[in-house]
Amino acid sequence: MLKPLAATVVAAAGLATAACGTSGNPQPANTVTVTATAPASTSSSGAAGTPAGGGSTEPAVSTSTHSTSSGGGTAAAGCLTRYLYGSVGLSQGAAGSTYIAIVFKNLNNVPCTLYGFPGVAQAAGTPVTDVGNPSSEDLSTARQLVTLQPGGYANATLRIVQAGDYPASACQPVNADWLAVIPPNQYVPLYIHYSSTACKGTTVKLLSVTAVRPGNGG
Repeated sequence: MLKPLAATVVAAAGLATAACGTSGNPQPANTVTVTATAPASTSSSGAAGTPAGGGSTEPAVSTSTHSTSSGGGTAAAGCLTRYLYGSVGLSQGAAGSTYIAIVFKNLNNVPCTLYGFPGVAQAAGTPVTDVGNPSSEDLSTARQLVTLQPGGYANATLRIVQAGDYPASACQPVNADWLAVIPPNQYVPLYIHYSSTACKGTTVKLLSVTAVRPGNGG
């Protein structure tokens, strides 16, 4: 249903449960962190470009994990946010919506895996804070275990419905400068610079996102 979206790293605040192995609408909130075999790092944020004073909470992430490969062998550990770079890829508009490829790049020197749905929120301000409702899962896309080799890519397609399609009284439109993206099974968001119009109103839901897939969405 969604189709593919290039920028930097993003912000998030107040989502609920999570983007990976379970269904349900992702919302900025707590998630289960997957233990990685990668070398230890003192940084817990995403790639360069994270706005100073990042958001207060995270977009929804799923609490279940997928630990084995389809061939029956042990899969690589889940990708930690600190070893991922987030960016915006191909973008296109259609029928009152914009479809954007959210791209994850493995910065580590060992493979890692992503499985399920990321959590996404529009965000703005200083410190960067989530605006409006977080993304829901586009259940027309099936979950699959995606292995990212060092320097490898995975992507998910984010749909943003035009805020102007809703009455101003319900939407309460505001400018957003970031996307706060939590990789599946992680707590910490990536902050990707992307300008859009968000709805502060709690009754309007503009965002939906597909499960992660291999490649950069190009």
